[in-house]
Order: sequence, then C-alpha cells, then structure tokens
Amino acid sequence: MRAVVLHQHGGSENMVYEAAYRDPVAGPGDVILKVGACALNYHDVFTRNGMPGIKIPLPIIIGIDVAGEIVGLAPDVTGFAVGDRVLVDPIDRVKGGLLGETFDGGLAQYVLVPAHMLIKLDDAIGYAEAAALPVAYGTAYRMMVTRGKIQPGETVMVLGASGGVGTCCVQLAKQAGATVIACASSDEKIARLKEIGADIGINYANTDWVAECRRQYGKPSALGRPGGGIDVVVNFTGGDTWTKSLRVLRRDGRLLTCGATAGYDPKEDIRFIWTFELNIVGSDGWSRDDVHALLALVKSGKLKPTIHPERFALDSAGDAMRVLDQRQAIGKVIIEP
Repeated sequence: MRAVVLHQHGGSENMVYEAAYRDPVAGPGDVILKVGACALNYHDVFTRNGMPGIKIPLPIIIGIDVAGEIVGLAPDVTGFAVGDRVLVDPIDRVKGGLLGETFDGGLAQYVLVPAHMLIKLDDAIGYAEAAALPVAYGTAYRMMVTRGKIQPGETVMVLGASGGVGTCCVQLAKQAGATVIACASSDEKIARLKEIGADIGINYANTDWVAECRRQYGKPSALGRPGGGIDVVVNFTGGDTWTKSLRVLRRDGRLLTCGATAGYDPKEDIRFIWTFELNIVGSDGWSRDDVHALLALVKSGKLKPTIHPERFALDSAGDAMRVLDQRQAIGKVIIEP
C-alpha cells in the first residue's frame, strides 16, 4: 500500500512517502479501512518531533484522526460489514494506546484498527468533515460544553482561534449564545473567523490584545463592578499568554484550558486568581459521547467543521505538516489518500 512513514524523529523531511509499504493484516477483533480522509493535529507534529518521556515505536505511520470505508475484517467482528462508512475514535479505550502514536495511523492508503474503536458514519457526513472531529473538535466540545458550560450572553475570548480546536470553540461559543472575541495572527484569519461566528477579531500580531480587550470591556474590578472584564478566556496555548489571560477576566470569570502548545510552564501570577476569585477549568481530551454529540450537530447542520482551503494528497503530507509547523492553518488540515 501507499503510506507516509516516519523512520526517525525530526522535521517534515523525515516523513517518507513509500509507494509499496507493507499491507495491514487483520487479527482477531480487527478491521481494515480504506482511508477516506485523515486530519492532522499538532499532536502529530509532536509525535514527529519526538516527545520527552514518550517512546514511539519506529517506523510508524502517524495520523490520529481517520474516517473511511471498511474493506476487510476478522471473522469474529460483529456489528460491522465490508462497505460500512466509519469514523475512528483514535483512543483505544479497551487495550490502551493511541492511533498514529503507539500503532500505525491514517497517513496511508489503508489502516488497521480494532473494531471497538469504530463509530458508524451517517451518509450525510463526508469523510473530511468526520475526520476533523475527534481530536480537535472533541477536545473543544468537552472544554466548552461538557466542562466549560458556556452560557447565553457571556463574552468569550478564544486565543489561537484559527486552528482546529480554536475554530470549533468559536462556533460552539456562538451557538451557545455568547459574544465571541477571536484572536489570531493575521487579518486573513480574522476575516475567516468572523465568517464562522466571531463577533470581534483581534490580530495579536499588530495589536496588544490585553489593552484592546480592556478598552472594549473595561478593566476588571476586584469588587465585581459591572462592565469590568470578560466572562471566559479559552487558552490552550499557555506560554506568555497565560498571565495575560488572567488580566482580562472579570471577577469570578473562567479560564478554560486543554493544552499548552506554546509552553506548559509559563510564568504565573496567582494574585489575579485570588484577588478576582477566578476559576481555572481544565479539560483533558474527549469522550465517545462528545464525538457522538458532534456528529449529531454536523448531521443537523448546526455545526460545520472548518477545513483549511488547501487539500493534500498522501504524497504531499510533508507539505501539509509544514502548514501546521508554520502556523498557517485555518481550520483542519486534511489528507485525502
């Protein structure tokens, strides 16, 4: 089969396209999918680069988010048949492990997965839309809805809003009836974010977003005076944005976090937390129920996954990864083998 194989950690140049890589063979409980679409995530970048303390079995095919058609299955598999359209929930919640990290993932013509990781896919949902959901949209849904409980009338700021998690956060906050402030690094990204639901856009490349937020919504008051600060900041970047996020929240405001793409050990100023009685709400990944909820929203037309304008073939996977490396993505980057 055709596949993109990582033989050693490093940059995108280490992702090698192979036209005749070994075909997967189904064992007990397994199915073989013909990959319809694979969506890239920053976790794929981390896997490619190598992560301290996490040993990746090399060579490996990365690619966590996969949707496709069943083309083979073991005799003991029930509930599925050849020809079924399916989405993979990439965490193996029975045996442990993660697709594209501990076993071969979706940057290939075919992928082998245990049947218990599959979700049947409605014909109304395309492979690219489905593949966009589990990691980024599932994480966003859990953070915004399951854990964050965004309410109508709240003001929600999303940092790093142009990526997969961010674009979903913008849509979910808008759907909940919130006023949405989207922060991104270019006017092009801001324009696209307004198209999908952002009310206000702040280009942090040329604007002090803390000052701009305070200009529009007032300086937070420790006494809880009306008109001072915003209700929610969504921060999954960490790094030097962490303490800045605390500075724009109203008294009893919420900071939602599910990751730290810009650094997990930022400088902290806990005076803001106690002075303004702030709530730090963590969210870790997604559940199967979160994915089912997202599929229902997509089927109903209430949610439309944001897909990066350029689609990539399998032999251009390195170029697709560079879009993530260079922070150029608007929405989910999709590979279609």
